[in-house]
Amino acid sequence: MFKRAFFLSLLGILIVGLFSFLLMSSRNKNLTGVPEEFNFELCQSCPPGFKISEENQCENINLYLQYDSPNNKGLGGLKIGLPEARDGFTPQQIDLGRYLFFDPILSHNNKMSCATCHNPELGFSDGKAKSEGMNGSELKRSAPSLWNVAYMKRLFWDARANSLEEQMQGPLFSSDEMASSPEEILKKLNRSDEYKRLFRQAFQKENDRDSIQINEVFTAIAAFETSLVSLNSKYDQYAHGYSDALNENEIEGLNIFRSFVARCAECHTPPLFSNQQIAVIGSPEPNPEFFDEGAQKTFNDATMRGGFKVPSLRNIEKTAPYMHSGNFKTLKETIQFYTKGRGHAVPEGENLYLHWHIWEPQLSNDEIDRINDFLKTLTDESFLPEIPKKVPSGLPLS
Repeated sequence: MFKRAFFLSLLGILIVGLFSFLLMSSRNKNLTGVPEEFNFELCQSCPPGFKISEENQCENINLYLQYDSPNNKGLGGLKIGLPEARDGFTPQQIDLGRYLFFDPILSHNNKMSCATCHNPELGFSDGKAKSEGMNGSELKRSAPSLWNVAYMKRLFWDARANSLEEQMQGPLFSSDEMASSPEEILKKLNRSDEYKRLFRQAFQKENDRDSIQINEVFTAIAAFETSLVSLNSKYDQYAHGYSDALNENEIEGLNIFRSFVARCAECHTPPLFSNQQIAVIGSPEPNPEFFDEGAQKTFNDATMRGGFKVPSLRNIEKTAPYMHSGNFKTLKETIQFYTKGRGHAVPEGENLYLHWHIWEPQLSNDEIDRINDFLKTLTDESFLPEIPKKVPSGLPLS
């Protein structure tokens, strides 16, 4: 009798202990499963390449600020200024945006993040001819790089977005891409104690009950994207006066690139290496049954049929394959396209208004190789951001 009572008593203690343990564990986790003791702390300092103001805002600093000739006023010399940059975000907003950028919580299936198509290790592109959307579906175009988007005035290949906040709503809410909605994103984020705490910190909210707002999500991601600055390549060192930064082949390639024979720099204008204009170049489509109308739809202008925004060539070595359709596997193939003759790849029946810079330079193989050498001097990943090992949602990184 005594043994039975003792056994029942011991069993009761074990049950109570187990219940207490489970209760404590549930209290130590937020609704997304991240233990509260694993706190994410937002960075208090600006990323490299920025200085912090008295108002706790990060301001872009670089040597190009000393030049007062903007790159939309012709080629000029190498010491040309950059367009005005988008900056002025706080360190906390930038760091919060970094977590959101890598967190699959923003997608409908919790498996895709911004970094899925904009991988830092691939020049913030994805290494695919055309990006892959929800459930493996092939998208219409390739993923453009995000390096130096702080200087870009129009986004997307067809230039249909005027701001980073506008641009990100495309992939976030497209049924072919991340397939989410503002309501779904806010529901998931507001269930996360960790994210609510981080948003309060980044946006200086005093009331713990204040919910996360969708414009704050857009602001944070835009803040992170404006911190992706690449302006310290071998070319930049040469442009700022260090003559030994480039070797003979690379200098020859630069001279050909800027010449009135090749005419590369007339569209890919230093130092951003894009004039940010729309150009109809007659790039071939991989599928002859489909012709991408490009910026014609954006501007409702038939003269822009088949036209696309001139991309920056910064870190171009990292972002193969090339063109809006990913039609060229290598840089050399891409350069060769321009020397094969004006309009040689335009499909039969298409009467395109080709850009006047597109002509027949008849570059030699050696000249093509030298341009290829030069383009690789535009690689600079010295300010590559840290990829988080974990994200506040607790979801596995995509």
